[in-house]
Amino acid sequence: MMDRKPTVEEVRAARGSRVPDVLRKGLDIVFCGINPGLYSGAVGAHFARPGNRFWRALSDSGLTDRVLGPRDEDELLSYGLGITNLVNRATAVAAELSDEELRRGRGVLKRKIGRYRPKFVAILGIGAYRAAFEDPDARPGPQDERLHGARVWLLPNPSGLNAHYQRDDLAKLFSELRERVRGD
Repeated sequence: MMDRKPTVEEVRAARGSRVPDVLRKGLDIVFCGINPGLYSGAVGAHFARPGNRFWRALSDSGLTDRVLGPRDEDELLSYGLGITNLVNRATAVAAELSDEELRRGRGVLKRKIGRYRPKFVAILGIGAYRAAFEDPDARPGPQDERLHGARVWLLPNPSGLNAHYQRDDLAKLFSELRERVRGD
């Protein structure tokens, strides 16, 4: 990960770049974002843009015991957590991805889940899930879908641009997932 804030030029140049997965076998939860934003692509870490609420939601929900950040993403493994994306191609906005690209990403995700075998897969993005899994009525929470035995859980995109869900809403939804994981 880059040790400084990227320049505007570095962020623009990150279009199409990839961010490495944070995965190992047997995790409790693999969080699956839609795709890296340009800021994440520039720094080489997930949910890196200042204002993204992913890291705060993990802490607020009790999934981590402190607020981690993009620099700490490898520490997630010690909590039984990992990160991947439906599409590993940095874009300015997720709307740049086609439904077909999201559906192909579902296939890639299924293969990763088959390899790493987590208990749960938490998709972060309601609209992206609806497109990728061809389920237009999906709502946050547990889904009927299973990926190689892993339970699928749908959560809102934690981007600061997602005004439909505030910090308390995200903490509550992430907490429900934590309770289900710990109850299994």
